Amino acid sequence: MVLPSKVKTGHLDDIQELRRVQPSVVPERYVRKNDEQPAQSMVCTSLEVPVINMQNLEGDCGYQELARLTAACQDWGFFQVMNHGIEEGLLDAMEAVAREFFMLPLEEKEKYPLAPGTIQGYGHAFVFSEEQKLDWCNMLALGVEPAFIRNPKLWPTKPENFSETLELYSAKVRSLCQKLLAHIAHTLGISSDTFNQMFGEAVQAVRINYYPPCARPDLVLGLSSHSDGSAITVLQQDTACVGLQVLKDDTWVPVNPLPHALVINIGDTLEVLTNGKYKSVEHRAVTNQDRERLSIVTFYAPSYDVLLGPLPELVTQNEPTKYKTYNHGEYSRHYVTNRLQGKKTLEFAKIPTIN
Repeated sequence: MVLPSKVKTGHLDDIQELRRVQPSVVPERYVRKNDEQPAQSMVCTSLEVPVINMQNLEGDCGYQELARLTAACQDWGFFQVMNHGIEEGLLDAMEAVAREFFMLPLEEKEKYPLAPGTIQGYGHAFVFSEEQKLDWCNMLALGVEPAFIRNPKLWPTKPENFSETLELYSAKVRSLCQKLLAHIAHTLGISSDTFNQMFGEAVQAVRINYYPPCARPDLVLGLSSHSDGSAITVLQQDTACVGLQVLKDDTWVPVNPLPHALVINIGDTLEVLTNGKYKSVEHRAVTNQDRERLSIVTFYAPSYDVLLGPLPELVTQNEPTKYKTYNHGEYSRHYVTNRLQGKKTLEFAKIPTIN
């Protein structure tokens, strides 16, 4: 995927270095407008995103857990999964090598630069202008599958076991995504292999986010509010502090980390395929004054050459077609060449309503 390279981003601080040199300083470019500041947001800590026990989906009482999964997809677009089949030791190992990478000296991390207008490497992503407000986050983004989307020069050689661990981890997450899509298809009353057959050689990418402590967490965002362009997203978050928040009924709901659970969310692609029955959901990350936070995010989506549109089985007289048919590569390009801004990128796929 060729992206525009002549993007003027202005000066981009490395957040860890900024924090190390001036721990009490938050540059103006990171201070959000009033309506985006966490301190000005409605937050509800009494709600919890649903938790799905994947082991129960396979058991004799699977219909009960399937009903919970249906409700989670329809009412939330976000849920956590436990007993998902990925070994706790591998989850711990992936978190350890990710954290070790971010603790390396800056000159080592800068060997893998995320160049302006591109989507892989170490640095700031989704920055397209000098005036744009920035996220309080360092990230490492890598293409994983298929092989042609990889940029081997951007895969870190330190820690020494980084690539090997990421390969093992990504294979397990890929298998989990395929299982989840089969169960989600089942909740829709369609063949369980519908999505996995349609997706072809599915695209898989990983983004590792490191959020240093911030002197003014009330003014900044770790990651801007957005929905994901994927079909589904799998997030592993450490348990140091709560950072991920999900927008539900105009209120932000924190996603409390559960040890060795994984957070799943519906992406724009699945919203289109289900004709809006299951919707992608805005989410964001906030920062903490005293604690760092790490998350490992896997995006799973159809092959770039797949044509996407609402499945005919999910279009009815009462639920007419809400989204156009388009090439997935075309939408992916649209998504990664725009800044994160709520669900604005999905307007690309919507059929305008006639009043």
